Amino acid sequence: MEVRSTFKYARISPFKAREVTREIQGLPVSAALDLLAFTPKKAAFLIGKTLKSAIANAENNANLKPDGLVVKEAVVGEGPTLKRIMARARGSASGILKRTSHIRIVLSDEIRIETRETRRAKREQEKKAAKKQIKSEASESAARPSDKKSGKPKQSAKTEK
Repeated sequence: MEVRSTFKYARISPFKAREVTREIQGLPVSAALDLLAFTPKKAAFLIGKTLKSAIANAENNANLKPDGLVVKEAVVGEGPTLKRIMARARGSASGILKRTSHIRIVLSDEIRIETRETRRAKREQEKKAAKKQIKSEASESAARPSDKKSGKPKQSAKTEK
């Protein structure tokens, strides 16, 4: 089952908030909370509030235990932009864009999503398996006598001046 929580009109640029949401996507809830607690960014605080709200929604509305929950989706969308003016030289003005964000977090108790660590471990296992396969092929080819012998003489690496 999926549970979601949304923080609308957060006073932070979506670009800055997406940096933090990418880190918690796919993590178990406890690990995501730990990561957000030790991230020294304003976005981490705002996303932490949204994550805690999603956990509360899961407990109270869906009767789910927070131990088995995983951050399935953490998305930051653009909210409305506040336009302000700053006075400049010679009576001119320049615009300031104060961006806002909509932060949406979806928690799930279903299939665990691959985290960065599990993907890395999977790649390492595949590399080891490939190396073993190459070694076994090399040993098999060395054990079999070759029927053909190449007629080309080996060229030396020395060049004459």
